[in-house]
Amino acid sequence: MSRNNPDIGWGIKGFLFSQENPVVHLSERDSGRCLDSFRLLEGRHSDGRHRFRNETVNLQLQMFVMDMWDIFSKEMEKRSINNQKGSLFERFLQLVQEHCMEEREVDYYASQLCITPKYLTEVCKKNSGKTALEWIQNYTTQRLIILLDNNKLSFTEIADTLNFSSQSFFSRYVRKVLGVSPSEYRQRMADL
Repeated sequence: MSRNNPDIGWGIKGFLFSQENPVVHLSERDSGRCLDSFRLLEGRHSDGRHRFRNETVNLQLQMFVMDMWDIFSKEMEKRSINNQKGSLFERFLQLVQEHCMEEREVDYYASQLCITPKYLTEVCKKNSGKTALEWIQNYTTQRLIILLDNNKLSFTEIADTLNFSSQSFFSRYVRKVLGVSPSEYRQRMADL
């Protein structure tokens, strides 16, 4: 299921939206769409004799999840229009999404929002249960994984893209957030 989700930006927006709106009422059309998608998924899953059952189930699941995200995103956009400026926490997440490739320090984001790092962390904790640094690392880790999954990119290119001053700082960061070195990560992915 998680492989079929859109990028991390949508996932975080969805998380925040669902915290405030745990129930979304569907229109008759959207309800019918969901039910049709679910029936197709169930049909693919129950066809045990299909030679490519797993592949077709995965594709149907991806379509089901994308339909759900489409419905969910429309509801999130309605809310966004109603709250044009956005909360401090939402502005922080937007900044992190835009700058996490080059900025990984809470101080940077706090200065952009004209608040102290301590206050930013308090706001994040209150709104999500996670600290500002955890959010920054979450976004950065997702981008890092995408870059590492691209075997055409060398580790030096990835370190440059993520604005690390050296290859060794990059390797230490990867080990810290993923628990393995960049080469060990790629080897694990190749073995899957």
